[in-house]
Amino acid sequence: MKIAEIFQQKKPISFEIFPPKGELSTESFHATLSALSKLSPDYISVTCSAGGSGGRERTAVLAGSIRKDYGIESCAHLTCINSDEQMLCEDVQRLHDAGVENVLALRGDVIPGSTARVFRYASQLMRRLQAEGFCMGGACYPEGHIECADPEEDLRHLYEKQEAGASFFVTQLFFDNTCFYRFLEKARGIGVHIPITPGVMPILSKAQIERMIFTCGASLPSDIIRILYRYENDPDSLRKAGIDYAVRQIRDLQAHGADGIHIYTMNRPQIATDILEGLR
Repeated sequence: MKIAEIFQQKKPISFEIFPPKGELSTESFHATLSALSKLSPDYISVTCSAGGSGGRERTAVLAGSIRKDYGIESCAHLTCINSDEQMLCEDVQRLHDAGVENVLALRGDVIPGSTARVFRYASQLMRRLQAEGFCMGGACYPEGHIECADPEEDLRHLYEKQEAGASFFVTQLFFDNTCFYRFLEKARGIGVHIPITPGVMPILSKAQIERMIFTCGASLPSDIIRILYRYENDPDSLRKAGIDYAVRQIRDLQAHGADGIHIYTMNRPQIATDILEGLR
């Protein structure tokens, strides 16, 4: 099923995972998928590696497996900024071969030294994927893309993605819901009408938060700062407080009519379990 059809039926709850790497075996990864599938998400998205280290191939295979082996719709991430024409053709063929219908089309991070540039922008990739018959999602940034200094330009890019064929958007993580509501109002004001799903990542450690600040530009509300200060040396309490904050954040988003909820699981099924139990 195409994710656009899911949005026509409900406000989906979806998960994001990343392919196995390092010491994480494929068997362990399928144990993760099995645990996540028991939570009955409406779809699961699978990230890809920008570096061509095998992650792109695994993304298509795993996205196909989620559909075939677990009966859950999937969405494969695909980046374009470091791809040449041959690489892109191979990516598309792998997705078709795996039976993947849904793609989150992304520009991706530039790899130093890479000269492959068949497309420079996600909207260009989307037009290509639309011609291939995929249902496409796109990324959006409630606090602006970290490389874009002009918020109005950032919104124009969002509208261009919709015009290029995007059927839905998923936001980068954020911790302050007012940032999302302000962004949503501006997006609707310029004619972006497709679903915009807020992405939520629970706080698990101070190091994680520091990475998010520098790589995503996410701002920290005072409640988060208090949690980090209070539980910096108490990992178990910090995790519990982080899950509780994510639950409260999601409840507020749902109360404000969010189009769905996308949970960044970090390949930890217990996190998703605890959040869904908290919501119930």
